[in-house]
Formats: sequence, structure tokens, C-alpha cells
Amino acid sequence: MESDEGSVLQGGFRIESVAVAVLDGEGTVVSWSDEAARLFGRGTDDAVGVPLWEMVSPSGRCRTVALADAVRIGRGAVGGRDITYGVVPVPPHGHRVLIALAAGTAAEWAQGISFFQALLAQDRIGVAIHDQDQRRLRANTAPTVLAGTSAQGDDWAARLYEPDAATMRRLLTDVLRTGTPVLSKVQRLRPADAPGGPSPIASVSAFRLDDGDGSPDGVAVLTYDATKESRDRRHLALLQKAAELIGPSLDIRRTAQDLADVLVPELGSFVTVDLAEGVLAGETPPQLLGWTTPGLTRTAMAGEAGVLQPELLRPGDVYPPLPESVQTQRLEQGKLLTLTREQVAAELRTEELARRFIPDGATSVAVAPLLARGFGLGTVSVWRTDRPEPMDSDELVLLTEIVSRAALGLDNARRYAREHRAAVSLQERLLPRAAADMAAVETEGTYRPATGGADISGDWFDVVSLPSLRAALVIGDVIGHGLPATATMGRLRTAILTLADLELEPAEVLTRLDDLIQRLAAETSAEQKDAVGATCLYAVYDPIAGRCTLANAGQPPPVLVSPEGRAEFVDAPPGPPLGVGGVPYESVTLEPAPGSVLTLFTDGLLALTDFDADVSLERVRDGLAESWRPGTGLRDFGDRLLGTLGDRQPRDDVALLMARTRVVPPSDTVIWQLPADPEAVAQARKLADEQLDAWDLGQLSLTTELIVSELVTNAVRYAGGPVGLRLIRSSVLICEVSDPSNTQPRLVRAGDTDEGGRGLYIVAQCAQRWGSRYGRKGKTIWTEQSLGDGATGFPVVGDEAGFPLG
Repeated sequence: MESDEGSVLQGGFRIESVAVAVLDGEGTVVSWSDEAARLFGRGTDDAVGVPLWEMVSPSGRCRTVALADAVRIGRGAVGGRDITYGVVPVPPHGHRVLIALAAGTAAEWAQGISFFQALLAQDRIGVAIHDQDQRRLRANTAPTVLAGTSAQGDDWAARLYEPDAATMRRLLTDVLRTGTPVLSKVQRLRPADAPGGPSPIASVSAFRLDDGDGSPDGVAVLTYDATKESRDRRHLALLQKAAELIGPSLDIRRTAQDLADVLVPELGSFVTVDLAEGVLAGETPPQLLGWTTPGLTRTAMAGEAGVLQPELLRPGDVYPPLPESVQTQRLEQGKLLTLTREQVAAELRTEELARRFIPDGATSVAVAPLLARGFGLGTVSVWRTDRPEPMDSDELVLLTEIVSRAALGLDNARRYAREHRAAVSLQERLLPRAAADMAAVETEGTYRPATGGADISGDWFDVVSLPSLRAALVIGDVIGHGLPATATMGRLRTAILTLADLELEPAEVLTRLDDLIQRLAAETSAEQKDAVGATCLYAVYDPIAGRCTLANAGQPPPVLVSPEGRAEFVDAPPGPPLGVGGVPYESVTLEPAPGSVLTLFTDGLLALTDFDADVSLERVRDGLAESWRPGTGLRDFGDRLLGTLGDRQPRDDVALLMARTRVVPPSDTVIWQLPADPEAVAQARKLADEQLDAWDLGQLSLTTELIVSELVTNAVRYAGGPVGLRLIRSSVLICEVSDPSNTQPRLVRAGDTDEGGRGLYIVAQCAQRWGSRYGRKGKTIWTEQSLGDGATGFPVVGDEAGFPLG
């Protein structure tokens, strides 16, 4: 037998640590090893010929053991150290062999053997010992993923599918090389004889075995089947992922798509979400639910590559009529279904329907109803194509949990869609028409409600037709979102329309609106007062003078784009938002060139740029300059501007009003100054009559003479001079009489015996509209007449009617 250098056997056992002695039949030492000399503290010369019991125990308690014919094991003390020994008879001469070692070493060896035997006896943990070439030396027979009937000496390829075998080789090679153990590494280990079957998941731990000199001698591998634990962790992670992804969006289709995306590929290869038509519209869903629900619409789908075929229903497709069956009745009762491909085909009954519903390679499907708050919203279908087995009970419980959470998210989105649609509809009804074509301006308004879960707000614009061809341009933003903001916006717009009829200066209009906001705040509960407020810009453009006067209450400054495309901010003092109170507003006047575009916008437009306010304003101005094209329409101009700024769904509501200015030709306007003299009345009639003849409007002479006569007479009689008379020709004939008095004209019905008081009544009967406005000095009374037949609808006047003309 060859000797092993260092006296080390496999597994770290050092043979020189064992003391060996040969005893004769009387127990006297015949031969003595070096380790025995070290352990007993006696050299060979001192030990040979001496009875063993004298060394171990002076009392002679070892004599019987030493001389026994059978194997005896015992413990003793030598020189104050405990030892463990055994005596083995060696026939035929009656000799015995003594084997002894330190008690601690013996206990360590015993524990190691006991521990290893206990490991090998486990029936849930696989234990295997591999040599340095990773060939199996020994293994238990536990029914684990690594257990099998392979023979001793086999490598990994004999038991595992080659890709998994290669993974194990790399893993154990690192352990042998570095000595760093691997703990609970999750690894798929497919058997070599059935790689396409179920794929068990193993938890693998490995550590290196060293010999007595500390050199690598092999590796121990412990495994247990962690398939269920791994699946439970995946299911928990999927449930958490579903909770995070499904529901934050208040968009129904986005929520449905998030649900489909979450379920693939963990629970199936192809998932569809089908919702009732009313759900998509935000309406109350039907009580009954199933594949036969009227208007059931495919809303979302997700699938792995190669699953979809052209014939399948796509998002937006409405379900064709399907036959009634026991399964659809179960679905209508809110029960979850699991069906094989063959069962689904039998339910559909026709090849055409099968091609529209069953994906290629499908083996089974689970159909879960979407139920929330007592209503059926739709269904979720989870198809499997890569796994022959249908969903088990654990997977069905998981699917039910995810679908129930998603149903609440979908119902929240449905309810939000209903409320949002109502609010947007209300706001759209409160807003004026987007485009207006007037003598003063051509306008185009754009309103975009915020998205991303935000509710609609109180942004608005308005274009108000004023007398004498003028136009008021308004844009504003109410603080807050939702129906309260929309309602406040409606009240402000109504107030502005009323104030516009008074033809006040823009600064005065804002001052009165500021008072209105303060009254609204006083009517509001204390906890909501901070949410009452608004910003507003009010401008009046006069196409006869070519002049625009405006005042600003907290709005971004408007931008004026010249006919050549040069964009500049309007230098208007930015007053405080409405509702602050105590700070006066200031009107400024500018004279834009004809064809200029005055652009008013709310701060939602600035949010499109992702910059701070100052930089965003510059981007808006530059965007207007870049978007301008000669002869471009205002709609295209506005669309191009939004595209330049980043045409996306805004985070805040956006209101944009663009107005291209016009001027009335000088030939369509004439003005005279008359003295406060009774003779001026006849002169005024004569001047008006001559001008109507020059404009070829002789059909209006009679009514115009009446209007001019009455208004100039009243001005001369009650206001003094000078008296201004202006005629304007446009789509209507406008007659204006100005005087220095601030007395409010009133329309009254005179009694039969009254000598006066009929003048304004005659004016009202001759004109389509009439009114008055005040300037810095005096007032102006205006009338409008259609350019059509002046006799139409005109009452009989003169003595027969009892109405004096003076």
C-alpha cells in the first residue's frame, strides 16, 4: 500500500492524530507509536514492557477492558487529559491493538459523522458530495429536484438539461476556486430526460470541502424544491406591481391596458380586457354581465410575440352576437370560468367566431368578471399558449384579487369620466363660439382642459360685440378646478357681459369684477375662501380709431404680432388678481397696425414649455414669431403655436384667444361738430340726408332723419354744445350723437296729454338697437339700422299717431 504524504486521508482525516499501541495478552505494551508517545507522555523506551492500565489508571480499572476478548471502547485520563480509546483483539496470538485519541478530537469526529448521517437521512433536503471534477461521490435519496437514479461518478449532464447543467458547473467552479459559499440561490433545474416538462425551481446552497491541509477536496451541494416558494414570491411581487400600476390613471382605456400588461406573461401569454359600451362612455354599466352583454367592446389587449393573428378582435371592436350557454350564464352570475380551448370552441359553435376570439396555440383560458360596487363593468380573459396546464387554484385566487382591484380602478375612472364630461360640457356651453368674424376683429379661441387626472378648471375667453363696431376681448382664469371653478367662471362671464353693455373703461370693468369676487368670497365658507379668486384681462378694440385699450388683472402679458410677423409683448401694467382689493387697475392704449394679431392666453400655455415663468413667456413670444406665416388663418396659427411649444396634453387648462385687427375705411365714416342751436337740428338732418345719398342708402333717409332730429334736439335742449354727429357705414348704419352732458337718457311712455317724452320712443322704433355710453366728458347715444329696406317694420309717425316730432 502506498503512503499518502502528510498522512492525510480524504475528507480532512489526519491518521497521525491517532495513537496506536500493540499489547500482549496481559495488557503489556509491546509496540508504541509516536502519537501514542505524545498522547500518553511516554517515549517508546518508557512505554514498552509497561502494562497499559498503569498509564491510564493506577487503580487498574482498565485491566478488564484491556484484556477483554471483544472490542471495548472507553474513556480515561492521562496526565490530566481526557482520552477516548478502543481495544481490538488481534488473533491468533492473543495480542490486542490499542487505538486512542484525545477526547475532544474523538467527539468532533463523532459529531461530524452524526451530522453527515443526519443530512443523508433528510427526506426534504437533497445532499450530494462532489469531487473536484464535480462528479457525484455520494448523495441521499431525498425526492428533490437533484435526486435521481444516476450512478456514482456521474456529472451534471447525466441528470440535468444541458443549459441548466452548465449553470451548475459555473456555480460550483466558483465555489471551488474562491471558497466562498453559495447560499439559497434560486435556480431552474430541468431534468435531462424531460426538459420540456414542468420546470422545478431549486434553492441551491454549496460550500467547499477542504482536506486537512486546507486544500480544496470537493464540494457539498444542498438543494430543496423551492418551486412553490418561488411562485409565491412571484405572485406577491405581481400583486404589488398590480397595486402600483393599476388605478393611478383616471383614464378608462389606460387603466384597462395597465391591467392587461400586468398579467402578461406571469399568468398568461395573451390577455384581453373587454368593457361594456356604457362604461367607456362613463355611464352606469348594466346589471347583467357576460360575453353576450350588448355593446361589449374590446378595450385593451397584451400578448407575447407571435400570439396575435389578424382575425382577432382588436381594441375598439364591438363583440359580435354570441350564442347563449351555461358558461355565459355563470359569467353573468359573477363567477370565474376556466375553459380549455376545445370548450371555448364548443361554446362559440362556429369557425368564424373561433378565429375572432381564440389566439393561435391557445390551450386554456380563464375569464374573470370585472365587478365593482354592484355593477358589472366587463371581463378579463387570460389565455395560455406556452403552458398546457390551466390555471391552478392559487393562480385563480391571484387573478381574482388583481381583477377585483382593477375593477375598482376602472369604476373610479368611469365615474371620473362622467363627472369630467359633465364639467367640460358645462364649461363648453359657458364658453362662446371658438371663431368670430366681426367688423372690428377676426378671432379664434382655443380651450384645452387639463389631463393627467386633473379636473377641468375655470379658464375662459370671450369676444363681446360692442356698439359702434367695437369689440371687447376677454381672457381669464379662475382659481381652482372642477365644477366650483366652472360655476365661478360662468358668473364672471355673465358679469363681464353685463359690464360690457355699460361700455365702461377696461380698468373700471376690472375694478367692478374685483368687487364681485370679494362678494363671492364673503359668501363662501371659511375653509374655501382661499380658493375664490381669478385673473382677467379685458381689452376693447375700436376699428374706427384703430385703437385698443386694455387693463390686466394678473394675467400673462398679451403678445402683439405685427402684420410682418414681429412679436412683442404689450407693455401693460400687471394689476393684482381679482379679489385682492385695494389696488387700482390701469388702462393702457395702443394702436396696432391693421392686420396685427393680439394674442391673449392663460398661464396653462406657459406650462407646456417646462420652463420657469420668465423663460416660458419668452418661448411663447418666440413661438408666435416662428409660427407666423403670411396670410395664415388664425386656427392654423394657433395650432402651429401649440405644436411649437410642445403640442401635448397640458397639465393645466389652456385658454388661447387670437384676434386679428381690422379698421373701418375712412370713406365709411363721417363726423360733424354742431353748435347748441335749434337751427342745428335742421342742419343735422340735411347733412345726414346728403351723406346717405352719397352712400347710396336713400332707403334709410326717413328713419335716419327722425333719429338724427330727435337726438340732436335733445342734445341742444338739455345738454348744450358742442354736439357731435357721426355716421358709420358697415353691415349696419350707425348713427351717434354726442354731447357734454352725463344725464342718463331713459325710455318712457308718455301720457296722452304729455307734451314731450316721446323722442327716445320714436328712436327705439326706428332703430334695431340703441344705447348710450359715457366718456371722460359727456355721453354718446348710438343707434343701429339694418341696411335693408328701411320701411320694414317702421311705425306710422306724425299727427295721426299722436307723436310730435319736436
